Amino acid sequence: MRAPAGAASPEQGVVVSLNSDGQGVLRDGKTVFVAGALPGETVRYLRRRFHKQHDEADLLEVLQASPDRVLPRCASFGVCGGCALQHMSPAAQIAAKQVEVMDALRRIGHVTPQRWLEPLIGPVWGYRRRARLGARYVHKKGRALVGFRERMQPYVTDSQRCEVLAPPVDAMLGALSELLGTLSIREQLPQIEVAVADHATVLVLRVLAPPSAPDLTALRAFAAVHGIHFYLQPGDLRSITPLTPPAPALSYRLAAFDVTLQFEPSDFIQINATLNVAMVAQALELLELDPKSEVLDLFCGLGNFTLPMARRAARVVGVEGDAGLIVRAQANATRNGIHNVAFHVGNLAAPELATAPLSQPWARQSYTHVLLDPPRVGAAELLSQVADLKPQRIVYVSCHPGSLARDLGILVAQHGYNLLAAGAMDMFPHTTHVESMALLARGKR
Repeated sequence: MRAPAGAASPEQGVVVSLNSDGQGVLRDGKTVFVAGALPGETVRYLRRRFHKQHDEADLLEVLQASPDRVLPRCASFGVCGGCALQHMSPAAQIAAKQVEVMDALRRIGHVTPQRWLEPLIGPVWGYRRRARLGARYVHKKGRALVGFRERMQPYVTDSQRCEVLAPPVDAMLGALSELLGTLSIREQLPQIEVAVADHATVLVLRVLAPPSAPDLTALRAFAAVHGIHFYLQPGDLRSITPLTPPAPALSYRLAAFDVTLQFEPSDFIQINATLNVAMVAQALELLELDPKSEVLDLFCGLGNFTLPMARRAARVVGVEGDAGLIVRAQANATRNGIHNVAFHVGNLAAPELATAPLSQPWARQSYTHVLLDPPRVGAAELLSQVADLKPQRIVYVSCHPGSLARDLGILVAQHGYNLLAAGAMDMFPHTTHVESMALLARGKR
């Protein structure tokens, strides 16, 4: 709830940590979260929102700055919800994420790895090759806006460029705003999906009304000038079609493994291309595959890990709940001349998996290694099944420290695995997203 008028006055305190949203945490009496404040800083703040367990406050002044404070590059930082940590040096950001992983493993999983992996880092600007942008025509401004949503607000940020989007989209927001403002459907175009491949860029326009003939002409002219491809999405994902056929082949390459993966504009791919290369390489290094290895890749997607692992193993089986991704994963294997893989559609998030044995043929085979790359909720329902396979090594790739810690704790405490290594990865610089990787092994090492 908001504070009544006159109920709050400026206060001063020292920031002790960051919360999961990147806000500074002060514990002077009732805990207060201050957006824009960094650990170690002395700040003046004003409480604006009052809750049972904590309050939220505006940062009024930094009285003593942290040595990790830097000048944000983006003019929209602080308003735009796309980033939360541009005021913090990239080195300090990933160090904080490593600490968050350490803390989660200790508090939630009650585990500590035998060694901590050095955090994986990559480019911190122009890295984001997948994004969902808002679009809105604002009558009061007399123009359309294109960008991420504002922080904690439903409005679209008024941005001319975005420092974290991959080229060429990073410098295109102002031009896109101008284009959308000229269209007859400018009030029926709420969203733009961005997909940047190695050799093509696609923008998927969510259209709630058919574009007019002049709209189509304007869109085609813009695409030609900027070297991009527009797709239109009038309904669900199955309705996505290229504005001007034929559709470009979207792909990215993992050169170290001689693998090229094709994908569709709406497919999930790892958002940071350079970090993805390092992540795949680290996963394979930790697994220690050899020509006799038999690997199960759960939540395999397009084969991002599956196909590189198949270059080093005897056999790899990939399982994914999205049937379309499995079709494209198999096609990727064929295009890359990889024949020691098999892909299966399987609902890996079903609650009954926690108690009922998996009945699919792939689950009754033997494996020496397992790779898990689940969504944010983790893979708790699968852990007993994975442990029953008795793999020698498990690599767990996570996008949420809490679910990772819970699952690692289960594998260690209930299934006798040893946690050999863990560490953070900076897949999303300047945001509070924390990606990490862990290695477990059977028996003593």
